[in-house]
Amino acid sequence: MLQSLMLDSSNFRRAVKLTTPVFFGYIAIGIPFGLMVVNAGFPWWLAVAMSLLIYSGTGQYVGIALFSSGLVNASSFWASVIAFVGIEFVIGLRHVFYSLSLLETYRGTGTWKFPLIFTITDETFALISSCTVPKDADKGAYLAIISLFDYSYWVLGTLIGAIVGNFIPAGYLNGVDFALTALFIVLMINQISASKRWLPSLVGIFATAVAIALSYIKIGGQAILPSQHIILTGLCLGIVVMIALTRGGKR
Repeated sequence: MLQSLMLDSSNFRRAVKLTTPVFFGYIAIGIPFGLMVVNAGFPWWLAVAMSLLIYSGTGQYVGIALFSSGLVNASSFWASVIAFVGIEFVIGLRHVFYSLSLLETYRGTGTWKFPLIFTITDETFALISSCTVPKDADKGAYLAIISLFDYSYWVLGTLIGAIVGNFIPAGYLNGVDFALTALFIVLMINQISASKRWLPSLVGIFATAVAIALSYIKIGGQAILPSQHIILTGLCLGIVVMIALTRGGKR
């Protein structure tokens, strides 16, 4: 397995270049996460442990919020575990759709399949679903290099924030979380450029706009769609619309 990870220098450089946008995004988002953990009164190693084991930006930010709010506490251990796992499951539910989309891509990756599954994120999915594996490279090793680079960027950003967090005034980091949004925009542009297809991105924008609009429309003082369901609703709506358009085009 370790031998198959060895790629020639050209393919290695290609993987580094491909993941460079993710590097800047993950460093910019990982540092505030480490800062938030330390400022909330938790030990620095908790931030790094969460990045190593959970590896979910949204899930980790929500997790620290749950710890800080007292919803997850030692006095009601099992209730806290159930609440934490349930919330994290809903947040990460979109990865089910990512996995289904990558079934064919990950076919034939051998022992790299399980590390590849664990390291799926929004950004890694965007890179792997649009990249072309070089003919002279081992498929599993090449995709694993991309995934592990992204993984290391996130852990590195978290580590930096956790260590130097106490020395960085919080005001200097205002608005840095927009880096993740900017990262998604860059990845979308790269994906459109590689595939020459605008329709999936336009459908995604449309579905997200509808989901956000539903969260603002209120009936009887209550929103039609709770804000925590925007991502899942937008994702499901986008899939339904794409299936309908694809079937319509085949007729």
